[in-house]
Amino acid sequence: MINPKNIHASEPDASLDRVDGPVKVTGTAKYSAEYQFGQLTYAVLVTSSIAKGKIKSINASKAEKAPGVLTIIHHLNSPGIPGYPVVKQPAERAPLGTAFRVFYDELIYFNGQPVAMVVAETFEQAVHAASLVQVVYEVEEHQTDFEANISKAEMAPSVRRSKNSPFQDYDRGTTDAWKNAEVKISATYTIPTQHHQPLEPHAIIAVWEAADKLTVYDKNQGVKSAQGNLAQTFKLPRENVKVISKFIGGAFGSGIRVWPHTVAAVLAAKKLNRPVKLVLGRELMFTSVGYRPYTVQKIEMGATKAGMLIAITHEGIGQTSQYEEHLERTILASRAMYACPNVSTRYRLLSLDVNTPTWMRGPGDATGMFALESAVDEMAFALNMDPLEMRLKNHADSDPERNLPWSAKSLKACYLLGAEKFGWKNRALAPRSMKSNGWLVGYGMASSLYGFHRHPSKAKAIMLADGSVVVQSATMDIGPGTGTAMSRIAAKVLGVNPRKVRFEMGDSSLPDAPGQNGSSTIPSVGSAVHVVCESLRNKLVTLAEGMPGTSPSYANILKYHNLSQLEATEESKSGPERDQYSMYSFGCHFVEVHVKPLTGEVHVKKVVTCADVGKIINEKTARSQSIGGVVGGIGMALMEASVMDHRYGRYITSDLASYHIPVHADIPQIEVHYIDKPDMLVNPIGSKGLGEIAIVGVAAAVANAVFHATGKRVRELPITLEKLI
Repeated sequence: MINPKNIHASEPDASLDRVDGPVKVTGTAKYSAEYQFGQLTYAVLVTSSIAKGKIKSINASKAEKAPGVLTIIHHLNSPGIPGYPVVKQPAERAPLGTAFRVFYDELIYFNGQPVAMVVAETFEQAVHAASLVQVVYEVEEHQTDFEANISKAEMAPSVRRSKNSPFQDYDRGTTDAWKNAEVKISATYTIPTQHHQPLEPHAIIAVWEAADKLTVYDKNQGVKSAQGNLAQTFKLPRENVKVISKFIGGAFGSGIRVWPHTVAAVLAAKKLNRPVKLVLGRELMFTSVGYRPYTVQKIEMGATKAGMLIAITHEGIGQTSQYEEHLERTILASRAMYACPNVSTRYRLLSLDVNTPTWMRGPGDATGMFALESAVDEMAFALNMDPLEMRLKNHADSDPERNLPWSAKSLKACYLLGAEKFGWKNRALAPRSMKSNGWLVGYGMASSLYGFHRHPSKAKAIMLADGSVVVQSATMDIGPGTGTAMSRIAAKVLGVNPRKVRFEMGDSSLPDAPGQNGSSTIPSVGSAVHVVCESLRNKLVTLAEGMPGTSPSYANILKYHNLSQLEATEESKSGPERDQYSMYSFGCHFVEVHVKPLTGEVHVKKVVTCADVGKIINEKTARSQSIGGVVGGIGMALMEASVMDHRYGRYITSDLASYHIPVHADIPQIEVHYIDKPDMLVNPIGSKGLGEIAIVGVAAAVANAVFHATGKRVRELPITLEKLI
C-alpha cells in the first residue's frame, strides 16, 4: 500500500509567466477578425428557418439594391467550388459520411443552415441587406427529438465496414455476466447537447493574393489540416494556401475543422477579388461550429459482496447529422479503467436533422466517464462501501483491454494524495447525513483517464548571433500557453534563459505539426522541440571544438565562425513503444457540494483535483489548464444544456443569457496537484496530455457529491433545481 505521507505534490518551480501575456493584456495581440486590409468587405450569412426541406425560391432583389451591397451568393448563382462534385438533377440528399457543401443545392439539412451570404462595404450594411433576402421553402417533416427517435439508432456504416474500428461491438469474457453477480445495478445516463461557447466567436478574413494563391486568417485549431482542406476544396497547390491563426480566444474543439462559413468567405473573396471578413454572431455559434452530441448511455454492472467488479456492460447512443458520422470514445474507457474480467460495449449513432456535432473538451471520455463513474458510485452505495475504497480494490495494474503493461500509472497515488488534501476521511458513509448551517453537505469523487496521443511533428530551431533562439512549428495555442511551454522545453535543452527563446506558431508555412486537440500538443510538438534543440546544441558543440577557452558562449561560437545564425530542423514521432505499452493520462477529482434542502440549490464549495500526466513542463500554466477543466466540468454537471424547440428543429438557447455557463460566483478555490513523474516510455520529454483529462470525470464527481448530500441520484445532466426538489 502506498503511504500518502510519502507522496508530494510537485512544488511550484521557476514557472514562466505566459510569454504572450503582455500582448494579450495590452490588446496588441491580433485575433482572426482584427487584421486590416485595404478594400476589406464584410459578409453576413442568411440561414434557413426550417430543419428539412427544399428552397423553392430566393428573392434577393431588395437586398441587392440596398446601400453598400457588393454581392449576394446562394446556390442559384454560386460561382461554384472546384472541389465539389457536379450537382445532380434533381438534387439528391448526401449519403451519411459526406461533409456539408455550402451553397451547393436547394436541399435543407438543418435549421440554421447557410442558404445565402450578403457581402457589403460595411458590416451594418451587410446585416441590413441580409434581413431583406426572402427565402421560400418546401417544408418536409423533420426529426430532431433524440429521445423520440432513439430506437432508430444503428451502427455507423463506416464501423460496419471496418473490422478494426474501436467502435465495433466489444466483448471480453462472458456477455451479460453482470446478471449473475451477487450485487448488480442497471442505470441509464443522459448528456444533453452542449455547445463550446468560447469568448471569441469564430471569424475569418479571406484574401486572394493572386488567382491561385490564398491566405486565410481563421480561428482554427489546426492550420496545417486547414491548409490541406482548403487546397483540396478550391483545387489549389497546397503550398499556395496559407492559413494564419496566431491567437485564439478559446475553442474547446470547435476550431478543429474547416466549417462551411470559412469556405463561404473564401468563395466570396474569390468572386469579388477583395478581402472578405465574416464573423459569426453568437446565435450562429449554436448552428455553425458543432457541439457535444446528445448521448444516452446504459450501464449494467455486477460485483461481489466484497466489492470486486465481475462485469460491466456499457451501451452508448450518440447524435449525429443526416450527412456526416461523428464518432466519439464514449464507451471506450469502460474497457480499460478497471480490472474487470467481463466487459461488453456497444456504440450506436442516431442520425437526425441537425448540424454535425464535433469534438468538445474531453470528447467521448467526459461523456462516457460521467456514466461509468456514476455507476461505480451507485455500486459502492449498493455495497455500503466507501467509493474510494471500491476504486482502489478494482484498480487495473495493467491494461485489461490490450493485455499490455502501462507505460506508467500513478493513479493510486492520485487517489491517496487527493483524498488526503481534500479530507475524504471526514466523509460519512450515509447520504444526507452531513450538514452545515442548514445546508446538506455532500462529498463525491470520480476517476479520470484519457488516451495518450502523439503525432509526427517537426520543429526548426535557429540560434541567432546575439545568443537568442527562435523555435518554429505550425502548432496552435487555444489558450493553454503553448508558446510558454515550448520556450521552457527549448531553454532547458539549450541551457539558456527562457526569456531568450521566442516560439513562433499559428502559421501553416512553418514546419509541420498537428492541430491542438486530443491533448497531443506537448507530447507531439514538445518532443519535436526537444529533439531539434538537441540537434542544434550538438551542432554548436561541434563548432566549439578546438576553439580557445573552455566554455565559449553560443554567441561567441557563431562569431568565431563568422556565422550570423545556425539552424536545425528535426522530426519526432512514436516508435515501437506504442505497440509494447498502453499509454494513458490518469487522475481523479474530489468535490464538496452544499445543497439547500428547500430549493435544491447546489453550491460547489471545494474541489481537489490530482493528475498523473508525466512530467509537468510549466507548473503555472498547467495549473490553469486543470482549473479550466474543472470549471468546464462544473458547467457540464450543473448548467450547460442546449434546448431545442422540436416543432421547428431550432435552438431556443441562442445566446449567453439563455445558455448558462459558470461565472466566478459559481466556482470555489480549486486545489490542483500533480504526481509529476516523467514517463520516459512515451516520448523524450516524459510528458503526457493534460488538457482533456482536466475535465474528464468532473461531472460525475459533482453528481456523486449531490447524491451524497441529498440521497437523490440524478442521471440526466444538468443537475437543476427541479430534479432535486
